[in-house]
Amino acid sequence: MTIKIGDKIPSVKLKHMTADGPKEVMSDELFAGKKAVLFALPGAFTPTCSAKHVPGFVQNFEALAGKGVDLIACLSVNDAFVMGAWAKDQKAEDKVLMLADGNADFTKAVGLDADFTGYGMGIRSQRYAMVIDDGVVKVLNVEKPGAFEVSTAETILAAV
Repeated sequence: MTIKIGDKIPSVKLKHMTADGPKEVMSDELFAGKKAVLFALPGAFTPTCSAKHVPGFVQNFEALAGKGVDLIACLSVNDAFVMGAWAKDQKAEDKVLMLADGNADFTKAVGLDADFTGYGMGIRSQRYAMVIDDGVVKVLNVEKPGAFEVSTAETILAAV
């Protein structure tokens, strides 16, 4: 079942890269007590994700913070090492928390998984963005396959 507006974020282990290596974080704890934006995408270093999706949130970091957003997080079905390298490549380290959902546990828990096995990529996340307030989904914008319209930083900025 797909997560919807009004639902609580599930409790799932995710990882992110730190100076000391990968660190586990529970998704429900990460978003508790915060106004946050979570955007997810099919893969690190992929064309639309690297050229448009992450850069949009990096560029709009201050505008989102100005609207009360405490945390911007990017989730992908990749490992923490890849997400850490991608954060450096995108100059996102101080602006966007890059979350690794290596086994797609969170992605499956929110019902937004996609089968990319035909492309040799396995199970991945659909492209989406959500606004979360104290662990509850307030806005959920899921893209149609191949689209990049409703999950952009600019669209989310207007919705916050």
